[in-house]
Amino acid sequence: MSLILQPVRVATGSDEEGMLVFAGDRLVAVLVRLTDQHAETGLAGHWFLETGFGVLDRPHEATFPDLEAAKGWVHARLRDGRGGAGGA
Repeated sequence: MSLILQPVRVATGSDEEGMLVFAGDRLVAVLVRLTDQHAETGLAGHWFLETGFGVLDRPHEATFPDLEAAKGWVHARLRDGRGGAGGA
């Protein structure tokens, strides 16, 4: 299964750089890049799973150091058919 990322601006109020994540022709997740507002937590520049659909719908926050890590997490969850938090 191939994942396709499409840049998008997300109206979150602060972290607006985003990526739509598609598995084939299905939208499976929306990622946002965390701004310097998150510097104190060490997460500035990381990617956050703003929302996931289906097995990617999760009760906990998931952050990733880069898009490759996020794609790996998404791919694994879709392949295994399981949700849950992950990332850095």
